[in-house]
Amino acid sequence: MTRNRTPLTAAFRNPTVIGALTVLITILAVFLAYNANSGLPFVQTYRLTAQVPNGGGLVPGNEVRIGGVRVGVVETIEPVQNEDGSTNAALNLKLDTVVDPLPVDSEVIVRARSALGLQYLQISRGTSDEGYAAGSILPLDAATPDPVQFDEVLSTFDEPTRVAMQQNLLEFGNALAGRGPDINEAIGRLRPALPRLERVARTLASENAGIGPFFEALEQAAAEVAPVAEVQAEMFVELNTTLQAFADVARPFLQETISRTPVTLQTTIDTLPTVRPFLVNSRGLFADLEPGTRALAVSADEIQSALEVGTPVLRDSPTLNAELAPTAASLRAFNDDPEVRTGLSRLTDLSDALAPPLNFIAPAQSVCNYATLLFRNLASTASRGNDLGNWQRGNALNNPSGPNNEGSPSSGPASGAGPDPRNFLHSNPYPNTASPGQTFECEAGNETYTQGEVIVGNQPGNQGIDTEDQIPSQNPSVAVDPEAEDEAEE
Repeated sequence: MTRNRTPLTAAFRNPTVIGALTVLITILAVFLAYNANSGLPFVQTYRLTAQVPNGGGLVPGNEVRIGGVRVGVVETIEPVQNEDGSTNAALNLKLDTVVDPLPVDSEVIVRARSALGLQYLQISRGTSDEGYAAGSILPLDAATPDPVQFDEVLSTFDEPTRVAMQQNLLEFGNALAGRGPDINEAIGRLRPALPRLERVARTLASENAGIGPFFEALEQAAAEVAPVAEVQAEMFVELNTTLQAFADVARPFLQETISRTPVTLQTTIDTLPTVRPFLVNSRGLFADLEPGTRALAVSADEIQSALEVGTPVLRDSPTLNAELAPTAASLRAFNDDPEVRTGLSRLTDLSDALAPPLNFIAPAQSVCNYATLLFRNLASTASRGNDLGNWQRGNALNNPSGPNNEGSPSSGPASGAGPDPRNFLHSNPYPNTASPGQTFECEAGNETYTQGEVIVGNQPGNQGIDTEDQIPSQNPSVAVDPEAEDEAEE
């Protein structure tokens, strides 16, 4: 009997259809396997962004784990530029919905998955009732503590460290070589100390011993020392140099020092009773300093303010110090430039040439205010005018009548001849202006007209230094003659 075959059954028996289905299933399996690291398609996810200090070891597709269980992948990694100039990485996470919502007190850390450099992001789930909404950004302070990578651990064993470890092992071996009986004897003698050690251990293990706070204090001390670890390492390197220098003087100098130390200590013991009065006086000194200490407490707030202001300045000082070296180098190069040296030499010659005239010109302005008055008077000569322009003011003076007067050719200085009693020559082409070697006075404009006398040159007596707009008592910038001060005091 023959069974009837349906068209569908016949199609599946067709080799072409079976081959096409096989190829389709293979392509689908390869597609799913290729995208398995980034999540399966058509599956709902919970997306967050986590900020970490450094994402250099991560790549897109790395796992995200909670408690060792894979809960998602790192989809993309983006750099972040902060306002203060620092940078960090933003990890765009694609998580399973079972994580939603992630508590806001959760922490993230980048950990090594293997010694070959493969890493993953670990999330330490918090206990807060409040959670991150989808699309939220975990702050940078959630990335704690700072991870220690495997390559960083290996980098500590650099060549100098390896050489030092080899030397240590060699010296430890030399120290233990041939000392087996002594070690056995020491172990045998340690047996009676074990009961005492047990009692000591129990005492230390009790809650009243304070061992816990002690280790907490050690942790705090280590945290304070950690920022200066490199400085300490450099210190040990320098100590090596110092100890090598001591090795050169170990004998006989250090040996003699050690030999004489007991005698010195005995001398100190014999001397300390004599020093007791000094210690008593020191105690009195500190008692006298106590009021000053109390007064210092009143100024503690101001001192604190000064320290708070000074701390940022000190923090910024490395930037200034970093610029000092190139600045000094530039100044040195500028100083060594032959053209600059030539220019400085010419400036020096110019200064030397200007010094003598300035010694006479400067007092005329600084003491007598002559330059200011000259320009003011020159400006005032043309200060009058109308819409058409200004004119220069002038004043006509009649010359005295008589022989040799100043208004006509003369054979000698006017000496009073003729009917006019004013016919006497008064001329002072170089009045005293308080310059070096001159009388400390402002003679021009202050000299009086002496009647019945020919006056050529400086007028007798001191005319003072008071000029218009230049009164010494009201202008402290005016120079004062030391000799005049001494005479005034007498």
